[in-house]
Amino acid sequence: MTTTPPPRGTPPAPGRRARRDRESGQAAIEFIGFVPILLLVALAAVQLGLAAHAASQAGTAARAAARAASQHEGPDPVSTGRQALSGWLADDAGFRQARAPGEVTVTATVRIPSVIPGVEFGEVRRSSTMPRARD
Repeated sequence: MTTTPPPRGTPPAPGRRARRDRESGQAAIEFIGFVPILLLVALAAVQLGLAAHAASQAGTAARAAARAASQHEGPDPVSTGRQALSGWLADDAGFRQARAPGEVTVTATVRIPSVIPGVEFGEVRRSSTMPRARD
């Protein structure tokens, strides 16, 4: 015995309609429950990018400051290092010089900015050594 489907445009049986109505909002509820996880993953990706940017900037600042410190009558190494940084990272940056015979090493310390207020992610240090022009 074969049953023929109802003609197009006829409403579904009452039991089928009730079940479909109950399930129609399920996808929206599941999505709302998943949104916080997506936001956490996005914030973690942004934070990782900020940490990588701070590390890159610290290396650039250390090289610029070491280059300035290696010159006999060169510019101030600290101001040169700060100028090599992005403006929003330069305010909290620190520089330390160590001189040895024939070379100078500058260590730049840059604070890693945080996307979450009140949470600190520390700082990143990068060093660069350059030969001194006249020793």
